[in-house]
Amino acid sequence: MTRILVTGATGLIGKHAVARLIADDGLEVHAIVRSIPDPLPPEVHWHVCDLLSGDMAELVARIGATHLLHLAWTTEHGAFWNAPENRDWQAVSQRLIEAFALAGGKRIVMAGSCAEYDWTDLGDGVCRESETVLEPHTLYGQVKAEMSLWLAGFAAANGLSQAWGRVFFPYGEGEDSRRLVPSVCLALQAGEEAQCSSGRQVRDFMAAEDVGRAFAALLMSGVEGAVNVASGEPHTIAEVAQALGGIAGRPELVRLGALPDRPDDPPILVADVTRLRDEVGFTPTLGFFEGLERAYDRFRKEERD
Repeated sequence: MTRILVTGATGLIGKHAVARLIADDGLEVHAIVRSIPDPLPPEVHWHVCDLLSGDMAELVARIGATHLLHLAWTTEHGAFWNAPENRDWQAVSQRLIEAFALAGGKRIVMAGSCAEYDWTDLGDGVCRESETVLEPHTLYGQVKAEMSLWLAGFAAANGLSQAWGRVFFPYGEGEDSRRLVPSVCLALQAGEEAQCSSGRQVRDFMAAEDVGRAFAALLMSGVEGAVNVASGEPHTIAEVAQALGGIAGRPELVRLGALPDRPDDPPILVADVTRLRDEVGFTPTLGFFEGLERAYDRFRKEERD
């Protein structure tokens, strides 16, 4: 039996990765969480442990997983870019992976970030795993890049399979309300102005459902090394906001240019998804407008609940 261990299983991406994994016959899915979720997905074996303060080695040995999908990390909106907790998560991740290897684990997939790339010198704005320079400009990006190198070396030295999924711009239910998609959705649903920057910045957005499914596919593949996890489609922030305005039936409430642009924002930040598409065999199931429509409906449900 293939036994999967997931961290961050109730997060924005993790819950969708878990949903995809439990849909496959022959996979036994375990999750380490700080508290048992409600409602409780019965198909998952839940284990309560605070990775930052608990000794997880005995628990990892007891689970005896063959595959590890490690998604847990500090994610507080705005603060995580340079939070000292990034170093704590780096140390915890290394201990977790060492414990997994000692317990007989075979394959590890971790979540990285597009913040590992050098955003100040992107050329055409397309990030390519084997070509684009890794020169992070935040502590978060720096620690993720260091962790990627450490994982590659550790896996090679211990006969493990490993892959590193670099996430771009996921959005969806459960996302922090201050981020782009929920902030616009919630303003429109309240009949208020949705204030945005100029919206000229081009980004690579992908619905969290598809990001989670992509990680599940990457985990169960044999692909090694860095893989961009994104749609590969360029869309401006203005396109996102205006699409949501149309979905809400209130396009006049979208106020582009009401907020200043950040001077350090790269004009274009998009992924080359050749490896994800051709080697992992994954393509998104939700198109641009379909993903935003679903997000709009789910943020409205969150507000009612």
